Amino acid sequence: MSDQPQVLIGGRWRAADAPTGTFRAEDPTRGEAIGPAFPISGAADAEAALVAAVSVAADLAALPPECIADFLERYAEGIDADAETLVALATAETALPAEPRLRSVELPRASGQLRQAARAVREQAWSDATIDTASGLRAHRAPLGKPVLVFGPNNFPFAFNAVAGSDFASAIAARNPVIAKAHPSHPSTSRRLAQIARDAVQAAGLPPASVQLLYHFDNATGAALAGDSRLGAIGFTGSRTGGLALKQAADAAGVPIYAEMSSVNPVFLLPGALAEGADALAEAFFTSCTMGSGQFCTNPGIVVVPAGAAGDAFVAAATRRFADAAPRPLFSRGVLDSLSRAVAGLTAAGATVLAGGGPGKDAGYRFQPTLLSVHAEAFLKNARALQAEAFGPVSLLVRVDDDVAFAGVAEAFEGNLTGTLYRAADGRDDALWQAIARHLRPRVGRLIANRMPTGVAVSAAMNHGGPFPATSHAGFTAVGMPAAIHRFTALHSYDNVPDALLPADLRDRNPGGVQRRIDGRWTTADVGADA
Repeated sequence: MSDQPQVLIGGRWRAADAPTGTFRAEDPTRGEAIGPAFPISGAADAEAALVAAVSVAADLAALPPECIADFLERYAEGIDADAETLVALATAETALPAEPRLRSVELPRASGQLRQAARAVREQAWSDATIDTASGLRAHRAPLGKPVLVFGPNNFPFAFNAVAGSDFASAIAARNPVIAKAHPSHPSTSRRLAQIARDAVQAAGLPPASVQLLYHFDNATGAALAGDSRLGAIGFTGSRTGGLALKQAADAAGVPIYAEMSSVNPVFLLPGALAEGADALAEAFFTSCTMGSGQFCTNPGIVVVPAGAAGDAFVAAATRRFADAAPRPLFSRGVLDSLSRAVAGLTAAGATVLAGGGPGKDAGYRFQPTLLSVHAEAFLKNARALQAEAFGPVSLLVRVDDDVAFAGVAEAFEGNLTGTLYRAADGRDDALWQAIARHLRPRVGRLIANRMPTGVAVSAAMNHGGPFPATSHAGFTAVGMPAAIHRFTALHSYDNVPDALLPADLRDRNPGGVQRRIDGRWTTADVGADA
């Protein structure tokens, strides 16, 4: 392949058709363009990718699970084998540290997700096969039979990449072709991943157009593609503005969109927990807020702190850490500008800057770790503006005077991915914990005790989702197999269909040992075997 970037459409790398322009990645530490000029695809590329994906959707849906699992495992092996090249590309394009972040944490997470998806495919754990012998009904989750469009974010060049991350793995596991729209912050990383994916597609015998890649397109092209009824679904991770614009287009066409958007992930520090160790909590908070330059969707953007000596000690310790910290590099000029506007918005809404507050003075796109504060009374009067996401190393402290104020603040939050409550080990906070959780629980996808929210385990029990506007709706997770796969499936029911004409996992015999719910009981037995 030549060094001139080409799009991957219909199983082959080719020059973009009538691109609307070009763009280059940037080195965030210097604020300078790096690497080749990538094409900005127009309507012609989008249409070609959609036509190609539609043409193979039925063939992909008909493949046996073993073929899909083979692809996912081969792809994971290819990523691991090419780790050094991938990490070097991602480090240059994002300024995220090679170690431990990319090489030892995120890249293994990406390949691990692919292997988890492969395991779910081999076990058919995502299909939820259900048989009701009395009524003659049988049902399972099945492929959409249409392409899935995946938009990748800027902050995870591997684990959420449009052509390698959780959305991608979930859609392919459900046997849907994927049109991946890379993020312009890391196009060379995405191209290399797509090269590895294409090799795995060929080796596993998947239809060539099962995996396609476009690097970028303008908002109009994106909206037109998202609003095309030939799509089966959309996976999106990014800003609320971008997610809602795509949702509007998708809703008009009846295309389901699974959008992870914005979240401030409130953290409540209860009095007993602070009494046990304000300084340790300040260190954990600072580390969480500034990890990855604060560019996490689970960054602790608001911390609720009680009045009193222990609360004051926490604020002083946290302020000292933020004030002493060097400016952190951000992904792009756009992230820097958005973060500057967000901090200005928080101060305009009544927050006071305790530390940091603006861009760094060195080269590149840097921002000072920033801590702000506001009293609960002022927060409640302007809660919508004061819980706007600041995507970067920024957090707002909300000071509360009593238990009633704790509950009032909890009730004022919009939907979030996470909510955290720190309690004392001896149980003295438990009554207050329960009182706050009663208000917080409906507003968060994952409720956490005594742990900062930044970590997201790739687990079947994980919920990386939450109520609107953290996501487009509260009924899905973007992380964790097999639940994440369910987003890209259709529920197929069969009524009085002869056994020989049913899908394999719904027939009377079960030679593959698939877990099925037969007449209300989970079993791997054949129908009638336990009668």
